[in-house]
Amino acid sequence: MPRGGMRNWIAAALLAMASPCPAAASDLYTVNTITSGTAPERRDIGFAQCLRDVVVRVTGNSRLLNEPHVAEQASHAGDLIASHTFRDRMGGIPIHDEQGSYDRPHDLTCVFDEGKLDAFLATLGGKPWRDRPLVVAVVAIRDMKGTGTMLADDSPDPRDRDMRTALLAAAARLALPLALPTRDELVQAGLDPAAMAGTNPTRLDRLAKATGIALTGTVVWSDRDLGWVASWQLAGPAPHVSWGISGVGFDDAFRNAVAGAAQVLSGNEAP
Repeated sequence: MPRGGMRNWIAAALLAMASPCPAAASDLYTVNTITSGTAPERRDIGFAQCLRDVVVRVTGNSRLLNEPHVAEQASHAGDLIASHTFRDRMGGIPIHDEQGSYDRPHDLTCVFDEGKLDAFLATLGGKPWRDRPLVVAVVAIRDMKGTGTMLADDSPDPRDRDMRTALLAAAARLALPLALPTRDELVQAGLDPAAMAGTNPTRLDRLAKATGIALTGTVVWSDRDLGWVASWQLAGPAPHVSWGISGVGFDDAFRNAVAGAAQVLSGNEAP
Protein backbone atom coordinates (compact mmCIF):
# COMPACT_ATOMS: atom_id res chain seq x y z
CA MET A 1 0.00 0.00 0.00
CA PRO A 2 1.49 3.39 -0.93
CA ARG A 3 2.27 5.72 1.90
CA GLY A 4 0.24 8.85 2.24
CA GLY A 5 -1.24 8.78 5.69
CA MET A 6 -4.75 8.19 6.80
CA ARG A 7 -6.35 9.73 3.70
CA ASN A 8 -4.89 7.23 1.23
CA TRP A 9 -5.59 3.98 3.03
CA ILE A 10 -9.04 4.82 4.25
CA ALA A 11 -10.21 6.44 1.01
CA ALA A 12 -9.32 3.33 -0.96
CA ALA A 13 -10.88 0.97 1.55
CA LEU A 14 -14.11 2.90 1.96
CA LEU A 15 -14.68 4.44 -1.46
CA ALA A 16 -17.64 2.22 -2.21
CA MET A 17 -19.13 2.92 1.21
CA ALA A 18 -18.68 6.68 1.33
CA SER A 19 -22.40 7.35 1.04
CA PRO A 20 -24.83 6.77 3.91
CA CYS A 21 -26.06 3.18 4.06
CA PRO A 22 -29.84 2.72 3.99
CA ALA A 23 -30.69 0.26 6.76
CA ALA A 24 -32.76 -2.72 5.60
CA ALA A 25 -36.04 -2.81 7.50
CA SER A 26 -35.90 -6.59 7.92
CA ASP A 27 -32.62 -6.21 9.81
CA LEU A 28 -33.39 -2.94 11.58
CA TYR A 29 -36.60 -4.21 13.15
CA THR A 30 -35.20 -7.60 14.22
CA VAL A 31 -33.58 -7.95 17.66
CA ASN A 32 -32.40 -10.78 19.88
CA THR A 33 -32.14 -11.47 23.58
CA ILE A 34 -31.63 -14.49 25.87
CA THR A 35 -34.42 -15.93 27.98
CA SER A 36 -34.37 -18.68 30.60
CA GLY A 37 -37.02 -20.93 29.16
CA THR A 38 -39.96 -20.44 26.81
CA ALA A 39 -42.80 -20.23 29.34
CA PRO A 40 -45.15 -17.26 28.75
CA GLU A 41 -43.79 -15.27 31.69
CA ARG A 42 -40.20 -15.75 30.49
CA ARG A 43 -41.23 -14.94 26.93
CA ASP A 44 -42.88 -11.69 28.05
CA ILE A 45 -39.72 -10.64 29.90
CA GLY A 46 -37.84 -11.25 26.66
CA PHE A 47 -40.42 -9.29 24.65
CA ALA A 48 -39.99 -6.31 26.99
CA GLN A 49 -36.21 -6.36 26.61
CA CYS A 50 -36.51 -6.66 22.84
CA LEU A 51 -38.78 -3.61 22.76
CA ARG A 52 -36.25 -1.53 24.68
CA ASP A 53 -33.51 -2.72 22.35
CA VAL A 54 -35.44 -2.08 19.13
CA VAL A 55 -36.44 1.44 20.19
CA VAL A 56 -32.76 2.43 20.37
CA ARG A 57 -31.74 0.32 17.38
CA VAL A 58 -34.30 1.90 15.06
CA THR A 59 -33.95 5.51 16.23
CA GLY A 60 -30.35 5.66 17.46
CA ASN A 61 -31.70 7.62 20.42
CA SER A 62 -30.90 6.03 23.80
CA ARG A 63 -32.70 8.82 25.64
CA LEU A 64 -36.06 7.44 24.57
CA LEU A 65 -35.59 4.67 27.14
CA ASN A 66 -36.26 7.31 29.81
CA GLU A 67 -39.75 7.91 28.43
CA PRO A 68 -42.47 6.47 30.74
CA HIS A 69 -44.43 5.33 27.68
CA VAL A 70 -41.65 2.84 26.85
CA ALA A 71 -42.00 1.17 30.24
CA GLU A 72 -45.78 1.10 29.82
CA GLN A 73 -45.58 -0.46 26.36
CA ALA A 74 -42.97 -3.00 27.53
CA SER A 75 -45.62 -4.76 29.61
CA HIS A 76 -47.48 -5.61 26.39
CA ALA A 77 -44.63 -5.46 23.88
CA GLY A 78 -46.09 -8.44 22.06
CA ASP A 79 -48.66 -6.11 20.51
CA LEU A 80 -45.88 -4.66 18.33
CA ILE A 81 -44.19 -7.95 17.41
CA ALA A 82 -44.98 -9.52 14.05
CA SER A 83 -43.23 -12.84 14.78
CA HIS A 84 -40.83 -14.45 17.20
CA THR A 85 -38.75 -17.62 17.43
CA PHE A 86 -36.85 -19.46 20.14
CA ARG A 87 -33.61 -21.39 19.76
CA ASP A 88 -32.43 -23.68 22.52
CA ARG A 89 -28.86 -22.63 23.36
CA MET A 90 -28.27 -26.13 24.75
CA GLY A 91 -29.79 -27.90 21.77
CA GLY A 92 -28.63 -31.51 21.61
CA ILE A 93 -27.73 -31.60 25.31
CA PRO A 94 -30.19 -33.82 27.25
CA ILE A 95 -32.06 -32.33 30.20
CA HIS A 96 -29.98 -33.25 33.22
CA ASP A 97 -31.33 -31.39 36.23
CA GLU A 98 -34.45 -31.23 38.39
CA GLN A 99 -35.60 -27.98 36.80
CA GLY A 100 -36.00 -29.61 33.41
CA SER A 101 -36.35 -27.15 30.57
CA TYR A 102 -37.84 -24.25 32.58
CA ASP A 103 -34.52 -22.49 33.11
CA ARG A 104 -32.89 -23.75 29.93
CA PRO A 105 -31.42 -20.73 28.10
CA HIS A 106 -32.93 -19.82 24.74
CA ASP A 107 -32.15 -17.22 22.10
CA LEU A 108 -35.31 -15.22 21.47
CA THR A 109 -35.54 -13.42 18.12
CA CYS A 110 -38.31 -10.84 17.71
CA VAL A 111 -39.33 -9.26 14.41
CA PHE A 112 -41.27 -6.07 15.08
CA ASP A 113 -44.06 -4.84 12.84
CA GLU A 114 -42.54 -1.84 11.06
CA GLY A 115 -45.74 0.18 10.83
CA LYS A 116 -46.81 -0.45 14.41
CA LEU A 117 -43.38 0.28 15.83
CA ASP A 118 -42.99 3.48 13.80
CA ALA A 119 -46.38 4.66 15.05
CA PHE A 120 -45.30 3.92 18.63
CA LEU A 121 -42.02 5.78 18.12
CA ALA A 122 -43.95 8.79 16.85
CA THR A 123 -45.75 8.98 20.21
CA LEU A 124 -42.30 9.36 21.81
CA GLY A 125 -41.20 12.03 19.35
CA GLY A 126 -38.88 9.51 17.66
CA LYS A 127 -38.50 8.33 14.10
CA PRO A 128 -36.53 5.67 12.20
CA TRP A 129 -32.92 6.48 11.38
CA ARG A 130 -32.51 5.09 7.88
CA ASP A 131 -29.29 6.43 6.35
CA ARG A 132 -26.35 5.39 8.48
CA PRO A 133 -22.78 6.44 7.66
CA LEU A 134 -19.84 4.12 8.07
CA VAL A 135 -17.88 4.94 11.23
CA VAL A 136 -14.16 4.19 11.46
CA ALA A 137 -13.07 3.55 15.05
CA VAL A 138 -9.52 4.44 16.07
CA VAL A 139 -9.00 3.30 19.65
CA ALA A 140 -5.96 3.37 21.94
CA ILE A 141 -5.82 0.94 24.87
CA ARG A 142 -3.69 1.16 28.05
CA ASP A 143 -4.01 -1.96 30.17
CA MET A 144 -3.42 -2.82 33.84
CA LYS A 145 0.34 -3.01 33.27
CA GLY A 146 0.43 0.39 31.59
CA THR A 147 1.09 -1.13 28.17
CA GLY A 148 -0.32 0.90 25.31
CA THR A 149 -1.67 -0.63 22.09
CA MET A 150 -3.97 0.32 19.24
CA LEU A 151 -7.08 -1.74 18.58
CA ALA A 152 -6.60 -3.24 15.12
CA ASP A 153 -8.83 -5.31 12.88
CA ASP A 154 -6.18 -8.01 12.45
CA SER A 155 -4.44 -8.15 15.83
CA PRO A 156 -3.77 -11.79 16.88
CA ASP A 157 -3.57 -10.94 20.57
CA PRO A 158 -6.40 -12.74 22.46
CA ARG A 159 -7.23 -9.68 24.55
CA ASP A 160 -7.40 -7.53 21.43
CA ARG A 161 -9.70 -10.09 19.82
CA ASP A 162 -11.99 -9.95 22.86
CA MET A 163 -12.10 -6.16 22.76
CA ARG A 164 -12.61 -6.10 19.00
CA THR A 165 -15.47 -8.58 19.34
CA ALA A 166 -17.06 -6.45 22.07
CA LEU A 167 -16.86 -3.28 19.97
CA LEU A 168 -18.25 -4.89 16.83
CA ALA A 169 -21.01 -6.59 18.84
CA ALA A 170 -22.01 -3.23 20.32
CA ALA A 171 -22.15 -1.74 16.82
CA ALA A 172 -24.16 -4.66 15.46
CA ARG A 173 -26.65 -4.35 18.30
CA LEU A 174 -27.45 -0.79 17.17
CA ALA A 175 -27.06 -1.55 13.44
CA LEU A 176 -24.23 0.98 13.19
CA PRO A 177 -21.80 0.25 10.30
CA LEU A 178 -18.35 0.28 11.91
CA ALA A 179 -14.84 -0.64 10.77
CA LEU A 180 -11.42 -0.89 12.40
CA PRO A 181 -8.07 -0.21 10.69
CA THR A 182 -5.46 -2.95 10.33
CA ARG A 183 -2.10 -2.84 12.11
CA ASP A 184 -0.31 -1.79 8.91
CA GLU A 185 -2.82 0.97 8.27
CA LEU A 186 -2.34 2.35 11.78
CA VAL A 187 1.45 2.32 11.36
CA GLN A 188 1.29 4.02 7.96
CA ALA A 189 -1.08 6.64 9.34
CA GLY A 190 1.31 7.33 12.22
CA LEU A 191 -1.30 6.45 14.83
CA ASP A 192 -0.07 4.95 18.08
CA PRO A 193 -1.08 5.31 21.75
CA ALA A 194 1.28 8.26 22.23
CA ALA A 195 -0.18 10.07 19.23
CA MET A 196 -3.71 9.39 20.45
CA ALA A 197 -3.11 10.77 23.94
CA GLY A 198 -4.80 14.11 24.25
CA THR A 199 -6.22 13.93 20.73
CA ASN A 200 -6.83 17.50 19.64
CA PRO A 201 -9.35 19.03 17.22
CA THR A 202 -6.70 19.52 14.52
CA ARG A 203 -5.89 15.80 14.44
CA LEU A 204 -9.58 14.96 14.48
CA ASP A 205 -10.16 17.32 11.55
CA ARG A 206 -7.57 15.44 9.49
CA LEU A 207 -9.04 12.12 10.52
CA ALA A 208 -12.57 13.21 9.70
CA LYS A 209 -11.61 14.47 6.24
CA ALA A 210 -10.03 11.11 5.51
CA THR A 211 -12.78 8.86 6.85
CA GLY A 212 -15.98 10.84 6.66
CA ILE A 213 -16.88 9.88 10.23
CA ALA A 214 -14.12 9.12 12.72
CA LEU A 215 -14.76 7.78 16.20
CA THR A 216 -11.58 8.13 18.23
CA GLY A 217 -11.04 7.18 21.82
CA THR A 218 -8.84 5.94 24.62
CA VAL A 219 -9.69 3.08 26.98
CA VAL A 220 -7.45 3.13 30.06
CA TRP A 221 -7.43 0.81 33.06
CA SER A 222 -7.79 2.64 36.38
CA ASP A 223 -7.15 1.02 39.75
CA ARG A 224 -8.79 4.00 41.42
CA ASP A 225 -11.99 3.58 39.40
CA LEU A 226 -11.87 -0.22 39.62
CA GLY A 227 -12.39 -0.52 35.90
CA TRP A 228 -11.79 1.03 32.51
CA VAL A 229 -12.02 4.76 31.85
CA ALA A 230 -13.08 5.55 28.29
CA SER A 231 -13.04 8.90 26.50
CA TRP A 232 -14.61 9.26 23.05
CA GLN A 233 -14.70 11.92 20.37
CA LEU A 234 -16.65 12.01 17.14
CA ALA A 235 -15.42 14.04 14.18
CA GLY A 236 -17.15 14.57 10.87
CA PRO A 237 -19.47 17.03 9.19
CA ALA A 238 -20.98 18.02 12.55
CA PRO A 239 -19.08 19.85 15.34
CA HIS A 240 -16.82 17.73 17.53
CA VAL A 241 -18.60 15.94 20.34
CA SER A 242 -16.95 14.31 23.36
CA TRP A 243 -18.26 11.92 26.00
CA GLY A 244 -17.06 9.05 28.17
CA ILE A 245 -17.60 6.61 30.99
CA SER A 246 -15.51 5.30 33.91
CA GLY A 247 -15.23 2.35 36.25
CA VAL A 248 -16.73 -0.21 33.84
CA GLY A 249 -15.82 -3.37 31.97
CA PHE A 250 -14.60 -2.93 28.42
CA ASP A 251 -17.90 -4.26 27.03
CA ASP A 252 -19.71 -1.34 28.65
CA ALA A 253 -16.99 1.06 27.52
CA PHE A 254 -17.58 0.06 23.90
CA ARG A 255 -21.35 0.13 24.29
CA ASN A 256 -20.92 3.70 25.53
CA ALA A 257 -18.86 4.54 22.45
CA VAL A 258 -21.40 3.15 20.00
CA ALA A 259 -24.44 4.55 21.80
CA GLY A 260 -22.90 8.01 21.87
CA ALA A 261 -21.97 7.88 18.19
CA ALA A 262 -25.46 6.71 17.25
CA GLN A 263 -27.01 9.43 19.40
CA VAL A 264 -25.16 12.15 17.51
CA LEU A 265 -25.29 10.72 14.00
CA SER A 266 -29.03 10.05 14.19
CA GLY A 267 -29.60 13.76 14.72
CA ASN A 268 -30.44 13.62 18.41
CA GLU A 269 -28.84 15.52 21.28
CA ALA A 270 -25.23 14.83 22.19
CA PRO A 271 -24.59 12.13 24.82
